[in-house]
Amino acid sequence: AVVSTQSTGSYIFLQTFAIPGSIFLSILSGFLFSFPINLILICACSAIGATNCFLLFSLVGRKVVIRYFPERVQSWNAQVDKHRDSLLNYIIFLRITPFLPNWFINMTSPVIGVPVFPFVFGTFIGVAPPSLLAIQAGGTLHTLTSASDAVSPLQFVLLIVLGFVSMIPVAFKQYFKQKLE
Repeated sequence: AVVSTQSTGSYIFLQTFAIPGSIFLSILSGFLFSFPINLILICACSAIGATNCFLLFSLVGRKVVIRYFPERVQSWNAQVDKHRDSLLNYIIFLRITPFLPNWFINMTSPVIGVPVFPFVFGTFIGVAPPSLLAIQAGGTLHTLTSASDAVSPLQFVLLIVLGFVSMIPVAFKQYFKQKLE
């Protein structure tokens, strides 16, 4: 119980303050804990920590970014407004795919007007596939020599494919919206 409490607290702390290293805690917890509990724990810690980062940045960083980059923020807000009905899918896509770092998503989302609800649930769902890989790597921790050993090229491609699969509902919405107009 002590180890799970400490790893949970550490994970949330790292996510809240955008400190790299949560991947190592995910791998370690894959070694220490059973799979289903571990997956739910990692997804919850990621969602809680990312939401804390989101809220901190919306209180402090948002004003600074808007002050120094008002045109860019306005442009990004317009893009978010165009896709407001599909933000959950976009957040899931961004979390599954390795295109943008999670700290960047956590900090920019409040600036560009992403609501908390799709952010939290998109994070919870979207971190599951990469977390599965980290948990799997944790199961073989005794054979790993570096963090790059945890993810194979096939697993990397699988994450990208899953990211695009998460965008299928958006494509269907746009297709049917055009048909109805």
